[in-house]
Amino acid sequence: MIANIPDFSVTLDGVDLTPKLKGMTEQADPAKRRPRLSSLAITQRRGEEPDKLTIVIDDSDGRMDIPAAGKLLAVRIGWRQGSEVTPGLVDKGTFKVDSVTHEGPPDVISIEASSADMTGAMRIRREEGHHDTTLGAIVQRIAARHGLKAVCAPTLASIAVTAQAQSRESDTAFLRRLGREHDAVATFKKDRLIFSPIGAGVTPAGKPLPSITVRRRDGDRHSYRIDKQEETTGVTATWHDRASATRREVTSGKHEGARKLRRVHASEAEATAAAKAEHTRTARAPVSLDMTLSLGRADLYPEQRLTAVGFKPQIDATTWLISEVTDAISERGYVTQLKLESVT
Repeated sequence: MIANIPDFSVTLDGVDLTPKLKGMTEQADPAKRRPRLSSLAITQRRGEEPDKLTIVIDDSDGRMDIPAAGKLLAVRIGWRQGSEVTPGLVDKGTFKVDSVTHEGPPDVISIEASSADMTGAMRIRREEGHHDTTLGAIVQRIAARHGLKAVCAPTLASIAVTAQAQSRESDTAFLRRLGREHDAVATFKKDRLIFSPIGAGVTPAGKPLPSITVRRRDGDRHSYRIDKQEETTGVTATWHDRASATRREVTSGKHEGARKLRRVHASEAEATAAAKAEHTRTARAPVSLDMTLSLGRADLYPEQRLTAVGFKPQIDATTWLISEVTDAISERGYVTQLKLESVT
């Protein structure tokens, strides 16, 4: 049986740090030498939140330089060898250094970084109107403004937009609102702005993510949680009928007891989409599952569908959607932590 040995690659502004990080500290006493890399963790979340990278480096011998904020870190992780894993590295993207801490003793360097695809300009508030257009065209306009390639799902791209006002909203906040109104999510991966329905699941290249199966023996721990069902039998949205100069309503689900959305939409189609999206979201909320895989899976991404096998019948019968992935490499090995929600 071949031992499972994790692997990684890290470059800083094109300079390969991997040999140093894979080495040991250089104290004169061999008994005091320790692995240079204390830990490396990458967290990927669904939506417009940036991916996060944390690297903790042992600097007890004072041989490591402190990187400057704003530098770019490119990271790949995976397995070097193992009977139970697939050897190889997976590109996890490029991260811009946000902050660096040096503390001790023993001296350690802690680096916090965020995915480089998220620019500060995405958070600038804007005043802009979008009239007689499509959802795909809006996504394309925002992507072009930030030098990104737009990848918009065909089912969303063709949706007509009569009027959308971006009033003192950043592009990030505006995309979040559009996503909520259409039960969709905007993500930023590898110079791409991806806008797709929740649960559609696409790779950074815009290709469909494969569904996966996780058996109980694959994991160290799990936590299944049932929350009280949000009492929403239906959702009502209001729209402005310009022909009659009146406000009208559409409802997804049961009209009696339906929750009413605050925003007044510009057309019946937009109101219908918003009501349906919110109704779907509330039905998806009550059940969650957290899972730690004892052998890390660098190929897993948020929005990927997952089937659990070997747990309780209620867990196995549910189709799960990954909402957050954390890959962590340390002296204890390489594990992947998953946060999942149910798919209705």
